[in-house]
Amino acid sequence: MPTALVTGAAGFIGFFAAQRLLKDGYRVVGLDCMSDYYDVSLKEARLALLEANPDFRHVFGKVEDPGLLMSLFEEERPDVVIHLAAQAGVRYSIENPRAYMESNLIGTFELLEAARAFPPRHMLLASTSSAYGANTEMPYQETQKADHQVSFYAATKKSTENMAHSYAHLFDLPITMFRFFTVYGPWGRPDMAPYKFTKAILAGETIDVYNYGDMKRDFTYVEDLVEAIRLLIDAVPVRPADGVVPHGDSLSPVAPWRVVNIGNSDAVQLTDFIEAIEEATGLKATRNLMPMQAGDVPATWADASLLKSLTGYQPKTDVRDGMKAFVKWYREFYGNLGPEA
Repeated sequence: MPTALVTGAAGFIGFFAAQRLLKDGYRVVGLDCMSDYYDVSLKEARLALLEANPDFRHVFGKVEDPGLLMSLFEEERPDVVIHLAAQAGVRYSIENPRAYMESNLIGTFELLEAARAFPPRHMLLASTSSAYGANTEMPYQETQKADHQVSFYAATKKSTENMAHSYAHLFDLPITMFRFFTVYGPWGRPDMAPYKFTKAILAGETIDVYNYGDMKRDFTYVEDLVEAIRLLIDAVPVRPADGVVPHGDSLSPVAPWRVVNIGNSDAVQLTDFIEAIEEATGLKATRNLMPMQAGDVPATWADASLLKSLTGYQPKTDVRDGMKAFVKWYREFYGNLGPEA
């Protein structure tokens, strides 16, 4: 039975990733510190479902704790690592940048040092579409330069890409960085728009709509994202012997390292997304139109052709179907609120 280490296993994406790996016959070691960035009871409920499987082991701790990951790698010798633990959130990075430096930068450093000592077969590290920053050419392609991040959160995630590349080059560690785009679905994070909008609409409260609704996002359903991650496990990057990289591939010419977009390849207008929630809840939203928030970007849109060429897979869940699934989960988890759609 192969062993997978999933950091941030009690988090939204980590929970689904761990579930999928368990289903596919992996033994999963899940590291999570159960931080209180959002409601811990949601993380506890996810973790309880994972711990019901005897092939899951939870380790409590922070990725940035000195030596923790080194000890864990030495003990478990993971075949695959999926690194999702991070301080998330664009807006919170303005208020508390130190949390991002510690979790995202130091935490990733600890992970890379552990992998250097006990190399896995493949490591997949989460980055973000926010890494594209001030780029305006869309859809975003992995081969585009991404040098102008507009939030400290994005800057730390782009830095982890660079850190990982250096370790891949120096120590021949196969690493895939995946940039994901506005992930949503059941068990989603309370600080993100799908959850916040649904909660407010069901409660009859006003929702804050930034940039007066003139925003577009490449909304990616969580199970589509996890399917892509699972398939990428077997798409292990190999350092090109002659330094020649195929056209359209983000593979490094000097390291077994690449970056891959995981998105729906569809830029959905924020107003259309709100209408999808209205349809799923059977309720109309009361909207408070506001200017753009600092650190945000007006649009994200993924070119996922590299993902498809590597795996044959392309995320495809329509936002209306995805939000119906989210609202159904929300009502079941918190009690039926409002009329049925």
